[in-house]
Amino acid sequence: MKLFEMAATPNCRRVNIFLKEIGIELEHVHVDIRAGENLSADFAAKSLNGKVPTLQLDDGTFICESVAICRYFDELAAAEQSLFGVGALERAQVEMWNRIIECDGLITAFQAFRNISGVYQDRERCVPAWGEESKQRVIEFLPKLAQRLSESTYVAADKFTVADISAWIFVLFSESRLALPIQQQYPAIAAWYQQLAQRPSFSM
Repeated sequence: MKLFEMAATPNCRRVNIFLKEIGIELEHVHVDIRAGENLSADFAAKSLNGKVPTLQLDDGTFICESVAICRYFDELAAAEQSLFGVGALERAQVEMWNRIIECDGLITAFQAFRNISGVYQDRERCVPAWGEESKQRVIEFLPKLAQRLSESTYVAADKFTVADISAWIFVLFSESRLALPIQQQYPAIAAWYQQLAQRPSFSM
């Protein structure tokens, strides 16, 4: 199997943390998205969305979208290793929180950064005003995450799950790319973030 990626990007980092958590090793192929390697016809034949990460299975099947890749490997792992929850209720709670983190957090933060910075203005329409609005939406979402983490050690359940990986990536990206002082403003988020940072899978 091969993982086509640019390791420093948030979604690739999310998959790599997940793989380390469940003990999966595979070949990694670097794709320079800043240089537009993912826009080539060759890569388009591999990835439906033209993005990284994209997984190639041994039979030649390709899977794109980071959560889909994580779900694939989660299905192969032992039940006790599952990071998507065990049982109907826990799986639903993990799915719920992971979607909230993605929709209200990660995707919104990505929109803010891309539209404000214009980092990919050579290939997409950038609307600075939408970037600023998206950044404000990120700011307005943070109290919800902080409230949850003031009540629970982990985001979605009483144990570490994929929702924690997604939320950690969201905080890291928002602090580094949007210059939001999240950990200074929200002690509950800071305590949770630093706890996760001690896990070997997060030291990348």
